[in-house]
Amino acid sequence: MSEGCAEKGSVTLKTPKGTRDYSREWLRLRCRVIDCVRECCLAHDAEELDTPCFELRDLLSNKYGEDQKLIYHLEDFDGELLSLRYDLTVPFARYLGANRMVGGMRRFQVGKVYRRDNPKMNRGRMREFFQCDFDIAGRNAGPMVADAEVLLVAVRVLDKLRLPSYVIKLNHRKVLQGVLMECGVEQRQIRTVCSSIDKLDKRDWSEVRSELVSQKDIPEAIADRIGQYVTTNRTLDALRADPSLQKSKQVSEGLVEIDALLSHLESFRVRERVVFDCALARGLDYYTGVIYEAVLTGVEEGSVGTVAAGGRYDGLVGKIAGGGLNVPCVGISFGIERIVTVLEERMRLFPALFRPVETEVYVASAQSGFLSQRLGLVRTLLDAGLSVGYSGKQRAKFLDQVQYCENNHIPFCLVIGQSEVEDGVVKLREVETRTESVIKRDCLVEEMKRLVADFHHRQAQQIEKNGFPLLTASRPQ
Repeated sequence: MSEGCAEKGSVTLKTPKGTRDYSREWLRLRCRVIDCVRECCLAHDAEELDTPCFELRDLLSNKYGEDQKLIYHLEDFDGELLSLRYDLTVPFARYLGANRMVGGMRRFQVGKVYRRDNPKMNRGRMREFFQCDFDIAGRNAGPMVADAEVLLVAVRVLDKLRLPSYVIKLNHRKVLQGVLMECGVEQRQIRTVCSSIDKLDKRDWSEVRSELVSQKDIPEAIADRIGQYVTTNRTLDALRADPSLQKSKQVSEGLVEIDALLSHLESFRVRERVVFDCALARGLDYYTGVIYEAVLTGVEEGSVGTVAAGGRYDGLVGKIAGGGLNVPCVGISFGIERIVTVLEERMRLFPALFRPVETEVYVASAQSGFLSQRLGLVRTLLDAGLSVGYSGKQRAKFLDQVQYCENNHIPFCLVIGQSEVEDGVVKLREVETRTESVIKRDCLVEEMKRLVADFHHRQAQQIEKNGFPLLTASRPQ
């Protein structure tokens, strides 16, 4: 991480608050995580989409509740008001509306988003970060089937990444709103109260209660009633049996949809990953139905908290496009930096399993010269589909070349010199064990492909044994 503060002249050489430079190890791991999410989403018949990283300011206005203040604003030369995107959801809704996609689509998208939040770099909370989204838009399934499939995608992604301990918290906006209204909260205050409740994963109830009373003019008695629901882990059965909620149409409708969702999750065999949480609020304004968050629960991973979140947002496209356009939508967003933060910490325990470069074979010379022979061998190996490294120096020092292989955990080093050229062979050095053997030039390609394939197989077994995601290994042959 580049958070140093070197100065040259009057320019401070540091990254802006909430951002960082990324090393090759981080970039490589992030690419693997994104590839894992992409693979799982595309397996569910999704189309990949890309949208601009900035949008017209009006589009992003009044969509994010109290988080509206976290949006970065821009102004074009012609005075056009723009904003950096806060998420990928609202731009997707704009895309659906602009193309009048009443039939909807299954969408996968990866891209950077920007939030002027208070960053916590060690927890993966940043001002510039990647999100990966999977959404199902349109009426192409029975009630709650699409919602269940989105949660299936979430489980498949997190399981494939081998995040060891997580739970998906589930609630329903209708249930939450019905509970709040029964507590005495007025309809006009629902959104702002939800924004406060949404902070319970970062603050304790006393702080949230104080905010409700002192900043949002919620009477103390009403705040205390809210606390009875959001601090006591009410179960679905407890809500059904609550006499004060039995007349609430919103609560009743929400519970029916949750029951249908849980039934579909049983069929998908992921029901055990999901728990109901009456305190889950999701502060964004556009949610209309089920809402959920995937939260890491391990001791070390717990500091990162939520790694994926989403819900149903049926009215967003119509709100943006107007004209009576109605496109129901449900989706989830994966926070890539948060996931990578967890994997990076674990990765440091086994550096040899997470090599900083993809290089499989390094071509070296034990004596000065032989550059043309090295270059020819490099081309031969590249044409065979191998990842190859070499020094472009005419007088490369042999020890420097070997040291580079060891530092970067490159498994194989091929050495050529005068005797190897004369005998039509290449010396093979296995870097980890430092054992050496000789391979004939006419057998070299096939032998190296076999050795590299064996190396990847061993890597995969070690990664599997240590509970790491297979996709962080070097590519298999």
